[in-house]
Amino acid sequence: MRFLVGCARFDACLFAGAAEPWQRSSVPEVPGVPDSGDGGLRAANTRLRELLADRDARIAEQAAENAVLREALAELQSQVADLAAQVKANSRNSSRPPSSDGPAKPAPKSLRGRSGRKPGRPKGQPGATMELSENPGKKVRHRPAKCARCGKALKSAPVTAVERRQVIDIPPVRAVTTEHQMLTVRCGCGCETKARAPDGVNAPVQYGPRIMSTGIYLWHGQFLSRDRACQALSEMFGCAPSAGALAAAARKTAGFLTPALAAITRHLISAEVVHFDETGFRTAGKLAWVHSASAGKYALFTVHAKRGKDGMKAAGVLPHFAGIAVHDAWAPYDTFGNVAGHALCGAHVLRELVAVTETGADLDKTWAQQAIDALLALNEAAEAARAAGQDAIDAETRTKHEDWYRQAAATGIALSAARQGKLQQKRHALATRMKTREADYLRFARDLRVPFTNNPAEQAIRMSKLRIKISGCMRSMAGAQEFCALRSYLATAARQGIPALDALTSAFQGQPWIPRTG
Repeated sequence: MRFLVGCARFDACLFAGAAEPWQRSSVPEVPGVPDSGDGGLRAANTRLRELLADRDARIAEQAAENAVLREALAELQSQVADLAAQVKANSRNSSRPPSSDGPAKPAPKSLRGRSGRKPGRPKGQPGATMELSENPGKKVRHRPAKCARCGKALKSAPVTAVERRQVIDIPPVRAVTTEHQMLTVRCGCGCETKARAPDGVNAPVQYGPRIMSTGIYLWHGQFLSRDRACQALSEMFGCAPSAGALAAAARKTAGFLTPALAAITRHLISAEVVHFDETGFRTAGKLAWVHSASAGKYALFTVHAKRGKDGMKAAGVLPHFAGIAVHDAWAPYDTFGNVAGHALCGAHVLRELVAVTETGADLDKTWAQQAIDALLALNEAAEAARAAGQDAIDAETRTKHEDWYRQAAATGIALSAARQGKLQQKRHALATRMKTREADYLRFARDLRVPFTNNPAEQAIRMSKLRIKISGCMRSMAGAQEFCALRSYLATAARQGIPALDALTSAFQGQPWIPRTG
């Protein structure tokens, strides 16, 4: 076609006369255009220009359609990647709990690698077995009736050896009814005086502190349902308090725990490092939140309608805490500027990085794995330093792995700068957070008082999730508050070696065990 246009221009410019036959014969026939003389050639040229313009328009239209299709394809690929990541999400690479894994639960895979230690008890470590008691509660002597050889009776034969075997068991236990008789006595002066009932004996018939404390322990300590706790009391001890009586006993006991809870709160406020966490807690048909604060031998649980700052304030620890707060990356924790510092959970960021290695491209996998290796190496160095009684990690080791961490975060930011699709946005947010919160993520390596993970808080708060799995939900906010008060009391008592049943019995009688905070 370019040749034809050139011929037309050549004819117009150089040949003023009619076109020669050889020129006319070189122009192919164009549908709808007469092939005769200059007019036919110009008409053919015009027609060809129209065809070219039409072709260019169709090409432009198809290019626009291709651009739209490419954009749609990119969007669909991003959605497919997001859905694939959701399918691959599990308790190892996300914040999902292990219970959500279902039948497709992934095989356990530790990030620590092989330690070289064989299964079983290490060589040289003392074993443990049941030992014979020197003071058994009961002795039963078994004497053979006749000789195994001659059959002679052995009733008065001397004993030459004793083989001891002991069986540990629980004898049948039945509740004992104690009747208190308050006598009325007449004095010589004619006045009649009636004896006072013992403290706690307030009704004609009632259950004692031990049986009710056992019911509360089964309900709020071992997480039986309320009805099953009453059934267990009936089958084990022969007395069956009603569900209402057990609920009233729990409410009464929780009401006596105020001094113990105040002591726990005071200790946590004065601690150097405290772990914080929160979890959903269905209450009265709505989603409420249990907030936990724990450190060493103390644990406090509270419930609130809000997950964020309001719930944290109501718990009473963070607003007055001046130590190092260990928690996840939930933003409301950062609003408390009164703390000495924040430490972000290493286990959480490791799960996020594992997700990148399982769903990202090769370059994404590289920077995420580098960050994982750096964090694990620093944690190993921190544990080794603590075991050796040192107060800091070797400076060269720390500098080396912290540089790896920084390089990994910078690479992650660069690779995900376009932020195309949800996955790339999540990776960019992760890498950016690793950079901006470096001091908080690496605080465990710079201050050996701080642990690598927030696992103590998650382990402490897990009991509330177990309670919900059994009961479905709490019927009222008051009931949820009673549960948290009793859990705070029992968890702290257990950490300090106080038997739960003894602690509950004294609390039921209005004399709760109060932890020392000195």
